[in-house]
Amino acid sequence: MKHIQKPTIIQAAGSPPKQIEEFIGRVASQTSEVSIARMTSPVGWSEPGQTVEFNEYTVVLRGTLKVRLKEKEIDIPAGQAVLVEAGEWVQYSTPYAKGAEYIAVCLPAFSPEIVHRDT
Repeated sequence: MKHIQKPTIIQAAGSPPKQIEEFIGRVASQTSEVSIARMTSPVGWSEPGQTVEFNEYTVVLRGTLKVRLKEKEIDIPAGQAVLVEAGEWVQYSTPYAKGAEYIAVCLPAFSPEIVHRDT
């Protein structure tokens, strides 16, 4: 058993900075199978597009998360979720007032080596 008493703060890509609190994952618990993190992103935050090697399950707790894929954009408000599958190009942002807070679960666990961000 591993008891995670507090999350590990991870430096985020994008601007302005968002806060990533990893509870389970490669850094917080040395777990490579899954990562679970709470994201708090301010209004105006955007990160580079990316083609990841993991499935990412996201549940929005507060605000609205904008998810941009190659063919469409969709807004995910609080109380809704989205699944982005491995191999899909995606760009996340929080352009709306108050930003967003959400939980992201990645299978396998998030790692900078398997994100493949646009340059």
